[in-house]
Amino acid sequence: MPQSLTLVSHLLCPYVQRAAIVLLEKGVPFTRKNIDLANKPDWFLAISPLGKVPVLQVGDTAIFESAVICEYLDETQDPQLHPADPLLRARHRGWMELGSAILTDIAGFYSAKDEASLRLKAQQIQQKWAQVEAALSSGPYFAGEQFTLVDAVFAPVFRYFDAFDAIEAIRELVSLNHLPQVQAWRRALAQRPSVQQAVVADYPQLLNEFLSKRNSALSAQIQEEVASCTF
Repeated sequence: MPQSLTLVSHLLCPYVQRAAIVLLEKGVPFTRKNIDLANKPDWFLAISPLGKVPVLQVGDTAIFESAVICEYLDETQDPQLHPADPLLRARHRGWMELGSAILTDIAGFYSAKDEASLRLKAQQIQQKWAQVEAALSSGPYFAGEQFTLVDAVFAPVFRYFDAFDAIEAIRELVSLNHLPQVQAWRRALAQRPSVQQAVVADYPQLLNEFLSKRNSALSAQIQEEVASCTF
């Protein structure tokens, strides 16, 4: 009998979304258990040595770290989302790491305390997207017609840019409009059912609320725009 799968999650975590997308792509039944990262339960800390989500509970065994979870799922469940060729698979793993690096820069961007730091992080983000643009080809996905783990990594990254596009004061700092291949990839991923189903319906609102409460240069811009709206 197959072991039950439980994905320990947080509603906004992009790393959780990676694992959820892979599970959905493979059509594997799983239960999702959301926790409050500001008040981590003892049972969670007992199975997550780093105190982070996601954690995948496979029966009585816990696997932590999103990259490890995705690799495990790809080794044990069809269809395979990694290339069969070892060299190409290694290349894909490298681009997955770049996706994680962009997430790190995004965290620095929305946490930046002043305008100079905000602009510096925006520049770092744009430099990485330029590298992605150069790596893309015919699409619609990273490797062409086949959806891969690279796509599962980048789909949650694009959700931040949906939020940034709605903030007039910083929109141009991190705009992707000058990157046609990236934008085409972004649109294709947004239409993928697994990507859509990896988050709750009110995710955009929850993300906006999160960004507006960061006590940062970005949150000040959001609050200023909200205050200037007339209804």
